[in-house]
Amino acid sequence: MSLNPVISMLGRRLRLAVIGGGPGSFIGAMHRQAARLDDRYELVAGALSSNSEKSVAAGRELGLASERCYADGMALLNAESKRPDGADVVAIMTPNDSHFEFAFEALTQGFDVICDKPMTNTLLEATQLHQRVNDTGLVFCLTHNYTGYPMVRQAKAMVANGELGDIRLVQVEYVQGGRATAGPGKKAWKEDPQRGGPSLVMGDIGTHAHNLLRFITGLEVRQVAAEVGSIVPDRLTHDFAGAMLRMSNGARGSFWVTQAAAGVENALRIRVSGSLGSLEWQQEYPQALSFKPLGAPSQNRTPNGPGTLPLAARSSRIVAGHPEGFHEGFANLYSDAAEAIAARRSGQAADPLALHFPNALDGLLGVQFVAAVIQSSANNGAWTTV
Repeated sequence: MSLNPVISMLGRRLRLAVIGGGPGSFIGAMHRQAARLDDRYELVAGALSSNSEKSVAAGRELGLASERCYADGMALLNAESKRPDGADVVAIMTPNDSHFEFAFEALTQGFDVICDKPMTNTLLEATQLHQRVNDTGLVFCLTHNYTGYPMVRQAKAMVANGELGDIRLVQVEYVQGGRATAGPGKKAWKEDPQRGGPSLVMGDIGTHAHNLLRFITGLEVRQVAAEVGSIVPDRLTHDFAGAMLRMSNGARGSFWVTQAAAGVENALRIRVSGSLGSLEWQQEYPQALSFKPLGAPSQNRTPNGPGTLPLAARSSRIVAGHPEGFHEGFANLYSDAAEAIAARRSGQAADPLALHFPNALDGLLGVQFVAAVIQSSANNGAWTTV
């Protein structure tokens, strides 16, 4: 990524405004750092808290001009849309229940959008937002950041190239331990179904696992037989979900997510098996992609090592043998979205390798998957069409 395609196409960096992600927010800092890593954005405006005083103060702490530190997100959108030097892109990292409101209005006012996951809490909102993106022709990037890891992109490219043959089995799990003990979590809004969504574990990490499965295999989940609920006593929100899967090509799969596995940190893992071999990847060891071809020795693929494909090579910033991780994967989505946005605004063509970031369709399919898992579980695990 030595050449900055945004500056090449526009003659300047994209002007970025952020809604949410203020003091104490892990994901807010992650969005801002990801935007800066490849120098394709300039942060120009912010509404960083639902508390108007905190919002303005947080913007000033980030070095924003005082007149561009807004009391709330709608004020930001209304004001920035009228400025000759207003923001080009709006990044949304608020609680889940306001994603739709801010994203829909941002699109309506002509902003390209980068939004944290899940895209919305309800299927109706997801459908309407997906339609709005299609109607406006604007860029919408959903930050399923694990799709930005080089070896995840290597896996996607290998599957697309036919190196695994016909996909027959898929297994994905996302296991955390942050809610292994009883009591509320650090973010009370996540425990409120009106704000956090109908299923805490599915919205928080289940959508990530579902998206990763689709991203690597290129397949869709057609049916699920699922169970979702809580395993920690007296907990009212969901902390686990499991499902058998039937995929669009006839492959079979399994899906398992929980936030109540005591002692586990962030164990996202996927295995894809085809007629010619299997791939395995683990987020806690992101530099290694295990390839096990049929009738041949197992191989370990690494970023910039032998056999690295262009989609993976584009996503790696440093030389072979040096680790990359969460920040860089997140930044790859921001950088790819920036190239797509700059191409749209300048009337030029983006590099096709820059167009693999999750979008509004991925967001809609994620919300559909959550709804199908909940419906199947309510019907004692009956097979349910997604």
